[in-house]
Amino acid sequence: MKAGGIKMNEDIVKSLNVYKKQLNQGYIQIAYVTLMKYLAELKVKFSKIYHTGNISFGYLYYTYFPFSNDFFRARKLRMGIVLNHKELRIELWLMGQNAEIQKKYWELLKESRWILDKNEMPRYAILEVILEERINFDQKEKMTEHIINQSKNLALGMQKYLATFDEIS
Repeated sequence: MKAGGIKMNEDIVKSLNVYKKQLNQGYIQIAYVTLMKYLAELKVKFSKIYHTGNISFGYLYYTYFPFSNDFFRARKLRMGIVLNHKELRIELWLMGQNAEIQKKYWELLKESRWILDKNEMPRYAILEVILEERINFDQKEKMTEHIINQSKNLALGMQKYLATFDEIS
């Protein structure tokens, strides 16, 4: 039994009917394929700069691909270019190998300019930065350049910031 007295089975049946109806209109497939192709293009462009991992397709919440270099890998960290499906925007995430690593780096970055205004760590990452508030394929080249440049700059800035802690310890 779910809150409000609606049975889970009824919710699933209703959800599947809505899903089928939306898929039959065809727009979701076109949008999904377009977005996935774009992420694949971004990944190819990133592979010249950083080591990239496979695209993780998720459950229509987030789709992402990780990227890293020796500095981040040595610290069990990686960055991710994330498509936030609900907000339909592109984000950059800093992620740790596990919850313990994420918590450690959340504490190190808490006073940084990237997290200063945040009260709690995100659910899946150490930090999340919006790169493109609105996906605009009419300005695809400009958008791609902005995503790549912002990602490189943020990754480099975080690398420099985190390296200062290496010098302390």
